[in-house]
Amino acid sequence: MRKNSTSMKSLLLFLSLAAALTSCQQKTFEHDISGKNKPWSYEPAARPGQQFTFAVIGDLNSGERAGVLEVAVDQLNLLRPDFILTIGDLVEGGTEDTAQLKKEYDHFDARMSKAKAPVFHLGGNHDLTNPVMRQYWEARYGKRYYHFVYNDVLFLVLDSEDYPEERMWKIYKARKRALELLDSGKIEMAQLTEYYRMPERVTGEISEAQSTYFEKVIDEHPAVRWTFVLMHKPVWQREGSGSLAHIEAALAKRDYTVLNGHQHKYSYTERHQRDYIMVATTSGGQDATSDRAFDHIMLTTMTPEGPATANLRLDGILNKQGHIPLSGDTLCFQASRCGKAVSK
Repeated sequence: MRKNSTSMKSLLLFLSLAAALTSCQQKTFEHDISGKNKPWSYEPAARPGQQFTFAVIGDLNSGERAGVLEVAVDQLNLLRPDFILTIGDLVEGGTEDTAQLKKEYDHFDARMSKAKAPVFHLGGNHDLTNPVMRQYWEARYGKRYYHFVYNDVLFLVLDSEDYPEERMWKIYKARKRALELLDSGKIEMAQLTEYYRMPERVTGEISEAQSTYFEKVIDEHPAVRWTFVLMHKPVWQREGSGSLAHIEAALAKRDYTVLNGHQHKYSYTERHQRDYIMVATTSGGQDATSDRAFDHIMLTTMTPEGPATANLRLDGILNKQGHIPLSGDTLCFQASRCGKAVSK
């Protein structure tokens, strides 16, 4: 009897050690990207247990207000998320001048480098306006769409400007003409241009190749505890080809959340019994007539029960002295309160 008891204890000890070794070998952060350029500043640190926190910052451009992003970074450093996700429109862009693009991205990276957490990049229409900008993005940050897994949670990062090159040039030229009219104050004329009739202006598009990539990723990760789908434009609002339909179908039997930006106004939609959240801005231009246009940080804590999400307005995050960090007390974080410019 004692021999059996000793054998049982030895077996339990072996199983315990094996489980501990397996746990240590599990990777906190996994991805399929090789090569030098990666769409994040650096890899997030390992986090024991199931709980972790990530932040999302909204649109920065189409009327960016100086100083607001710097305040947001300082506030993020108070909140200490494990990593930070962008939702697109990192630079003003909209140009074929690579020297100008370098200047703008250097400015963005310099400000975000002060964050005490890694930053994941996602391109918006300001970042990926034409094929020249697409090539510049790939040379600087690598893949335009990708996935990663952190603590058994899958993140799908989409490119909503994924058009055939010929179509991309056409959209770019039409957009350029519309913006010229807007800049000269001819708003009604701009709204009558071809660009305003293009569905891509509102919803963007993903290619069949991109959809197939994410369908395969979803199939290869059947047991993750949650999936987050991020994009700049709300491709889920598009119908027919280029929409999110196939990816949604692949996700139908699992828990997931969809996040996007682009419209500079916060909104929440329940679709397929899941959360579809459109974040507002983190310094981008705002519609002064809307109470849903404000600067904020989305902070999500992933718990064993699922995500707990809070939207933290920049005018409500104070440091230990009771102030908005840096010079934020003098800035405006909601256009309806202080008459800032309307987003384009």
